[in-house]
Amino acid sequence: MNTSDEMYKAGLLLHGHKCPAMPMGLRVGKAALTALGVERAKDGQLMALVELGDNHCATCFADGVQMATGCTFGKGNIQKLHYGKWGVTLIDKKTQKAVRVFPKAEAMMANKKSVFFTEYREKGVPASQVPAEVVEPMVERVLGMPDDQLMNISDVFAYTWQDKPHTFSSFVCESCGEMTVECYGRIFGEKKVCISCQQRMMGL
Repeated sequence: MNTSDEMYKAGLLLHGHKCPAMPMGLRVGKAALTALGVERAKDGQLMALVELGDNHCATCFADGVQMATGCTFGKGNIQKLHYGKWGVTLIDKKTQKAVRVFPKAEAMMANKKSVFFTEYREKGVPASQVPAEVVEPMVERVLGMPDDQLMNISDVFAYTWQDKPHTFSSFVCESCGEMTVECYGRIFGEKKVCISCQQRMMGL
């Protein structure tokens, strides 16, 4: 893969800036698809469990995973496990098989020791403002490295996944007038309200 690849271009459009983490997610996601022998999810055929947490470096990784696998937060077939790691378990719901892929520590450490991180990101410079001559070689490196140098790919293993049923039931909050999913409704006094209105009424 390189920067002329259509998947990378789409990922960059979604993500908004050049950095090494989004392409890393692309590579990991594509490797997981290949290992499972499945195509990118158009609906909810696959489930991706990403081990990222919040408020730490390289969470941009998730956008690459979403773009590569078709597992998106909008479709509800990707979840964060909040481990503070960069592993991804991709599950084929039909076969109940899965694979776990994660970047090699050496590859991640090489990125962390780069000028991109030490002179820019760690000093609070937004990724979109890092000079092209600093970030583009890193992107090319991540996109071009052989799989065995960039990541570890587990054997395929059994994984039982059970989807929770989707609900189409909703109501109009009697306080704010906004449409609200039924199971998120609350009763406050004699009104059926949404969670945010209940909290406001309670002074929370």
